[in-house]
Amino acid sequence: PIPPPPNLKGRQRRGSIVKVEEVGGRTEELLDRNAYVNINANWVNAKGAWLIHVVLILLGKIVVDTVPGMTQQISWTLVNTIYLALSYLMFHWVTGMPFDSELHGGAYDDLTLWEQIDDGAQYTPARKWLFTAPILLFLISTHYTSYDPWPFAINLTALIVLAIIPKLPQLHRQRVRFLAEDIASGAQTPVTPN
Repeated sequence: PIPPPPNLKGRQRRGSIVKVEEVGGRTEELLDRNAYVNINANWVNAKGAWLIHVVLILLGKIVVDTVPGMTQQISWTLVNTIYLALSYLMFHWVTGMPFDSELHGGAYDDLTLWEQIDDGAQYTPARKWLFTAPILLFLISTHYTSYDPWPFAINLTALIVLAIIPKLPQLHRQRVRFLAEDIASGAQTPVTPN
C-alpha cells in the first residue's frame, strides 16, 4: 500500500477563488422599500424610457461614424460594446440610489438598479425590454459586420458577459467577488453632502 501524504504545515488553503454571496432581503429593508416610491428604478416604466435606448444607440452610431476612416464593421462593434459596457455599469455594477436615499433608510444601498426595477419581480415588461434590446443590437451589429468571425466573436462575448449573464434570475441579489473577502464588487453611488 501507498503511505498517506504527510500533513503540510503553513498557510491554510482557501475554499475558492470566487465567492458568491446574497445581499438584501432583511425585513427592515423590505419595510423601508415600501415606504416611498423608488424613483431611481421607476423611470424604466415611464413613457419614452424604452425609446431612449434606441435614440442613444443611434446617436452613438452617428458619433462613432464621424471618426475618419471608420469602417462599418468596427463602427457597429464599437457601438455594441460601448452600449453593453455602459448598460452593465448602470444596471449591474453601481449599487444604491443617487438621490432621496434617506427616504428609504438605506434599503437600496446593496441593490443594483437591475435589482431595484419593479421591486425585483422577474419577467416584467420593462425587464423583458432591457433583456431584448442588447440582443437586438447584437443581431443588427452582426448583420452589418457581414457575419465576419472576429467582430461576431467580440459582439457575442460582450453580449453574454455584459448583458445576458448579469440579468439571469439565478444571479438576482448575488454578488460574485474575485480574490477578495471584504472588497465589494460594485461601487457605491456617491451621495451629495447636504
